[in-house]
Amino acid sequence: MQMEPKVNILLVDDKLENLLALEAILEKLGENLVRATSGEEALRCLLHQDFAVILLDVQMPGMDGFETATLIRNRGRSRHTPIIFLTAFSTSDQMLFKGYALGAVDYLLKPLDPNILTSKVIVFVELFRKTEAVKQQTAQLVAVNTELRQSEERFRSLSTCSPVGIFETDTEGDCKYTNPRYQAICGLKAAESLEKKWLESVHPEDKERAIASWSAYICEGREYSEEFRFQAAHSNIRWVQVRSSPMLSSQGDLLGYVGTLEDITERKQAEEVRAQVIREQTARQEAEAANRMKDEFLAVLSHELRTPLTSMLGWSKILRAKKLDEKATSRALEAIERNAISQMQLIEDILDVSRIIRGQLRLNVSAVNLLSVMEAALEAVRPLAEPKDIKLNTFLDTSIGSVYGDPARLQQIVWNLLTNAIKFTPKGGRVEVRLSTYFGFSISDFGLGSDGENLDSSNTDESNNLKSVLESSDCLEPTFRLSKKSQNTKSQYAQIQVIDTGIGISAEFLPKVFERFRQADSTTTRSHNGLGLGLAIVRHLVELHKGTIFAQSSGSGQGATFTVRLPLLQDNRGNREATGKSSSPIASTPLAGLRVLVVDDEADTRNFLSFMFEEYGAFATAVGSVDEALVVLEQAKPDIVISDIGMSEQDGYTLIRKLRSLEPEKGGRIPAIALTAYTREEDRLKALSAGFQEHLSKPIDPNKLIAAVANILELPIEVPVS
Repeated sequence: MQMEPKVNILLVDDKLENLLALEAILEKLGENLVRATSGEEALRCLLHQDFAVILLDVQMPGMDGFETATLIRNRGRSRHTPIIFLTAFSTSDQMLFKGYALGAVDYLLKPLDPNILTSKVIVFVELFRKTEAVKQQTAQLVAVNTELRQSEERFRSLSTCSPVGIFETDTEGDCKYTNPRYQAICGLKAAESLEKKWLESVHPEDKERAIASWSAYICEGREYSEEFRFQAAHSNIRWVQVRSSPMLSSQGDLLGYVGTLEDITERKQAEEVRAQVIREQTARQEAEAANRMKDEFLAVLSHELRTPLTSMLGWSKILRAKKLDEKATSRALEAIERNAISQMQLIEDILDVSRIIRGQLRLNVSAVNLLSVMEAALEAVRPLAEPKDIKLNTFLDTSIGSVYGDPARLQQIVWNLLTNAIKFTPKGGRVEVRLSTYFGFSISDFGLGSDGENLDSSNTDESNNLKSVLESSDCLEPTFRLSKKSQNTKSQYAQIQVIDTGIGISAEFLPKVFERFRQADSTTTRSHNGLGLGLAIVRHLVELHKGTIFAQSSGSGQGATFTVRLPLLQDNRGNREATGKSSSPIASTPLAGLRVLVVDDEADTRNFLSFMFEEYGAFATAVGSVDEALVVLEQAKPDIVISDIGMSEQDGYTLIRKLRSLEPEKGGRIPAIALTAYTREEDRLKALSAGFQEHLSKPIDPNKLIAAVANILELPIEVPVS
């Protein structure tokens, strides 16, 4: 890799010891440090080199720093070079004004603080590098644009100065005249060009289209202009534009047709180059936008990490002085603990985002009672609400059943939404928390049809309202329309709503509220801290739980509502209209008597799958390795095998190969389902070709897994899939 060239830094001081001190401070930057012991020598250096920054001593014999700066600024090449004045004398206002009037970017008093000087120089070094990079990119872009203009000029010259192919046909389509350029384009001799039509020289792949369009033109008598690929004998493919107009007599009678053949191969190539340049420019703009967002995030991160550190270090030093009474000591320890917890939460958010980006955020799933999750989250945020005198109003439906998920992550979802609401709600405001049952369609239930009908004809207003909310929150592409579904396909969800009376969300920011590193106000004057990660983490966690989340707000100062919908477990989805009817024994234990072998090297997943299958009436055996699975297969013949793919030592593919190599009477034909976090289409095809009957991605939806088992074993039951 080519090393980045060094940047020049000019050091101007009449005293050698000062120059040596400056070099000692700036040597670690690894840049090219150029000495000058006088203003005259500095000007000579500027004749041959460009500098990222000039460190200029004010007091010098002969030509002082101000005179030198004046001459530097009068020279066009160095007019904008940053100058930092250095002086050992007290900086009066008059001296400062004079320095800044001469274009100085800073005025530093000796002795110099090495850290301050280094940080200031680094800024201008990086600015110089970025400026040079922009200049190079501009030069490259100018070169490309120049090449494109030259290509277009060449094409125009060919079309105006060079003869184009000309032909004339009668009303029957027989050719009456051709010129040499026409003959060259079609690859025909003069006599042949009168016997054969230009259609015979069209590339085989374009010929059918050319014949159809030309026949339509002859019938309609309109202006004709089409482009085709031509390929004459023993010649390269070329693009040709065919134009033609009816040739009329003075009385308006049709005499025939006159047309031209124009070689447009170069124009086609130029268009491709232009399109490539546009794609590159778009990619560059996207990269620059991403870099700006990253820089803003790093600045905010630095602020958010340093702020609690300031308090912690300050109180620590006061405590070390041992001059505090018991009450003050308690206050100091509380401040240190509070800021340490704040910093720990910031770090946890950053780690969560890192796991999300790398696809390593995993759930420890089980049946979870949302009521306990909500109560725990509410208790955790009460200390945040009390200092601001914010009322926490709760409306929790105690009859809500369980959801399938990670209790810690579900509590994190609620906690993040609550802390977000409290943060943006002014003192004396109100935050309302609701837990209820929702009957309807989630994102996973939407059909993307073109008929434009409502989700449910019996609930048109709700469907249209939900659609508009989802589109406004960037959950759906605006071009998607929701197709009608039967009322019988409605699902049952646990709905969590956090409603605040805070500052609200502007219409411009609402579609971006769940994006990483996005904040409505990321300036240094913002009134609320944070990294802009919390809501992005919430959205990802909700999606991992097969749920949906969207935000609503009427605008600034109008408060906001965040709604989360999570699918309830199958056992909690009874038909409420069928009250009093006894449930079928098949519906409660659809896999009664079935023998299932579960293979997974993660104990939590094994335990969950075993528990789930046993809840559905099956006999489950769970093992953690391929070798253990083979032992079980040898001793007992399960009805089906459920195996993870990614396992240590030997993976699921090894297991299925060994299983399929067995004789049928020894279990070689036992059906198997692959469970894996590898969700690409090629992963699915690989699993099926290896011998699995089904490929399901993690996290596992229990209903989908049971439905897959029932389908493979052709069990006479119906298991609803969420």
